[in-house]
Amino acid sequence: MTNRQLAEILEDQTLLALGEHAPVQEACRCMWEYRKGSVLVIDQDGQLIGIFTGRDAVRILAEGRSADATPLAQAMTRNPVTVAPTARAIDALREMSDRGIRHLPVVENERILGVVSRGDFKGIEIDRLDEDDHLTECLR
Repeated sequence: MTNRQLAEILEDQTLLALGEHAPVQEACRCMWEYRKGSVLVIDQDGQLIGIFTGRDAVRILAEGRSADATPLAQAMTRNPVTVAPTARAIDALREMSDRGIRHLPVVENERILGVVSRGDFKGIEIDRLDEDDHLTECLR
């Protein structure tokens, strides 16, 4: 179970991606409709250039910016950390934990395959991460 690869997690996933000129409001609507915590942002060639998450939406609103007038290019996190589909789930979870991120795009040869979030991982994988963290703390 702790050796699952990300490709297995992505099997039934619907890719949620919008262009950089789409408004924040559209991204939020898509996230709500598809029950996702993020939207991948792509350029005109379909290449990943950013990720927009609920945290970004809150920041835009807190700054008093209009969700229907602000393009994703001005709201997204640029050049997100990515991972290959051959990575083990536990390694992706570790990367997310170490970097303090909740969503990790999965990309292979510049082709976007999907995105994983903490909710995609099984209890045993999260338990393993917690055990590893505890062991690291004990060794310090």
